[in-house]
Amino acid sequence: MFVWLFHRITGLLLIGLLSLKFLTSFFLMTKDQKPDWALVLHTNPLSDSLLIIAGVFHAFYGLRTVIIDLGAKKEKLLFWIFTILAALVSGALLLIYFTRNY
Repeated sequence: MFVWLFHRITGLLLIGLLSLKFLTSFFLMTKDQKPDWALVLHTNPLSDSLLIIAGVFHAFYGLRTVIIDLGAKKEKLLFWIFTILAALVSGALLLIYFTRNY
């Protein structure tokens, strides 16, 4: 039940965060004066971190669901495998995000 609910919540979170990213990028692509609020929202590390974490966990739990739909029986084992993999990939991507130099 937790994975089902978490998968739906991260899906909604991804829709919201990606919409925010797209909206602010449209304001930042103008040749005129760029609004400060759009720059602050577009480069916010909290929203970027949430986007990374939600995207990775949503993708891994989606793969878990596909594997279960294909006939796998060990749901609890798959939960722990995909949770650990998603945490490791999220950690690696966050490390890359916060240590990048561009």
